[in-house]
Amino acid sequence: MNWSLIADVVSAVCLLLGCLLTLLAAIGLLRLSDVLARMHTTAKPQVLGVLLALTGVGLQLRQGTDVATLVAIGAFQLLTVPVAAHMVGRAAYRTGQVDPAMLDRDELAERLAEEERSPS
Repeated sequence: MNWSLIADVVSAVCLLLGCLLTLLAAIGLLRLSDVLARMHTTAKPQVLGVLLALTGVGLQLRQGTDVATLVAIGAFQLLTVPVAAHMVGRAAYRTGQVDPAMLDRDELAERLAEEERSPS
């Protein structure tokens, strides 16, 4: 069995899926109307698309230093994108750009009201 051929095929599939997910995230960013939906689109499918693309590139390169760099890029994506999306969502909520009627449960309103009652 030719393992190089299998790695090339898996690499191509990962690259195509990663590019497709990243494209869908970009389309969702343009088409969705409210901040929370856009925030979801920029975080979840985009990160998965980038991770799939990095996996595909790693399977093509197969060098230790290159793969280590790709793993570091993936780890930074996993660490920073959710935090950034959380901060964007929180800023949008505080500036009144989130419609409270769209929320199933508004835990942040309770927390902000609690902070106003007892400033520290």
